[in-house]
Amino acid sequence: MKAISKIHDEHRSLAAVLHGLKQLAHDAEDSPARPGFAAFRAMIRYIDEFPEKLHHPKEDDYLFARLLVRYPAAKPLVDLLHAEHVEGAQRVRELERALVFFEEGWPKGAREFRQTVDAFADFHWKHMRAEETELMPLAERHLTADDWQAIDAAFGVNQDPVAGVQEKDMEALFTRIVNLAPAPVGLGEPWNKGVSG
Repeated sequence: MKAISKIHDEHRSLAAVLHGLKQLAHDAEDSPARPGFAAFRAMIRYIDEFPEKLHHPKEDDYLFARLLVRYPAAKPLVDLLHAEHVEGAQRVRELERALVFFEEGWPKGAREFRQTVDAFADFHWKHMRAEETELMPLAERHLTADDWQAIDAAFGVNQDPVAGVQEKDMEALFTRIVNLAPAPVGLGEPWNKGVSG
């Protein structure tokens, strides 16, 4: 069941970006220096392209679908998690709008951006926790070896057949985030007063 390990790894990567985004949003609200908006843009792009175009479609099409065949009683949970995938995509658009407002109106918009980031992070952490503590144990109990072979293959490929986004591109973007974000989140330069990013 390589897919279970892969899902855990992908959740950890997303959680790390969410934690960093949350930290930087709080720092930006409290700082007199103009934030490095390039770091925010890179983080939101990662959040948009990774879960929405690589991770969630595989969960929906392989893990959730096969679990429903083997264990129909999981339908309320699967329906909820699928609905949260749809809602998550809408929440990314809210993040993007809040960032545009913040960047164009800085220092105005800092609090609204931080609140939007906090709400988004809390939503995703709750969603990932439900997948890991409720859905995955059901999948481990009810799916067959053939199911796992298909799911492992889906999560093991480097390219999602629907979105066409390669996971190596996400690794490069993750590296860019680390290099753009200032300490303690990343390795980038500290934000300087009056300097735009």
